Amino acid sequence: MKKAKIDRFVLLLICTILSAYFIPGIEKILPLKTISTIGISGIFFFYGLKLSPEKMKAGLANWKLHILVQSATFLLFPAIALLVLPFVNGEQHFMLWLAVFFLAALPSTVSSSVVMVSIAKGNIPGAIFNASISGLIGIVITPLWMGLFLKNRDSSFDLAEIFLELVFKILLPVLLGLAMHRFWGKYAERHKSLLTTFDKSVILLIVYNSFSKSFSSGIFSGISILELALVGIGVICIFFTVYFTISYISMNLSFSREDRITALFCGSKKSLVHGSVFSNVLFSGMAGAGIFLVPIMVYHAFQLFIISVIAQKMGKEKIADSEVNF
Repeated sequence: MKKAKIDRFVLLLICTILSAYFIPGIEKILPLKTISTIGISGIFFFYGLKLSPEKMKAGLANWKLHILVQSATFLLFPAIALLVLPFVNGEQHFMLWLAVFFLAALPSTVSSSVVMVSIAKGNIPGAIFNASISGLIGIVITPLWMGLFLKNRDSSFDLAEIFLELVFKILLPVLLGLAMHRFWGKYAERHKSLLTTFDKSVILLIVYNSFSKSFSSGIFSGISILELALVGIGVICIFFTVYFTISYISMNLSFSREDRITALFCGSKKSLVHGSVFSNVLFSGMAGAGIFLVPIMVYHAFQLFIISVIAQKMGKEKIADSEVNF
């Protein structure tokens, strides 16, 4: 039996956090905020460049699938997190809960969702549509969810200003990239691995910057290993709750095997790219911004591992069924 390997990017995330702890303060020497701002716009420009309007249209008609995926992403996840809120006591525990709630309010992933749906032999056009539209919906929904709790706690939190910043940093670059797809789309497809490296480099830069400030301000000094472990366990519990809820609903709605796979994979995933970018905007004035990235990084690592295992298993079952029927 083949042993599961730890994703290289997960290892890089761990190394980046360790670097932020042992070598903090690089942002005082280099303009990391400016570099990451330009990098963020670059990520979403290339994201728009890779989007194919034809593939988006192909997945448009399956409205039941889209409603289930987006409802799971933006309603089911936050609802599960909100159920825990009455049991949260103290400011420190509230901040940990808010970090988990931030994870729950984020959009779904794009590339990894489509890749996993492809491996499992699911509905690829449906995956492309849902994964793509989720990021755009998140520009509005994620700040609205977070605004419910940040408005009264952070005097600098201005929802209108945040929307405007997200529009300039994310929406406009996506639209510009989409407009350029017909000219440079094939170029972006050919250099997909290079663009992925660029995306990950910008994420690592944001992660370093956030954790460097958090370590310098001592935000993690009051949090025990047990509390962080409980956050990790809570995040994994959220994943399984959402995954099995989507499975139950999709079976009751008589989804085809392909649509069920797409609903499961797109509806249960959360985007580290959007998490890094949104934290950079939503919590830019907060010294403890790094804490908001902890749940999404744990979730990212776990979803990559568990979904890849499930996807490969489903893909093999589909091939086996095809051979029997043949």
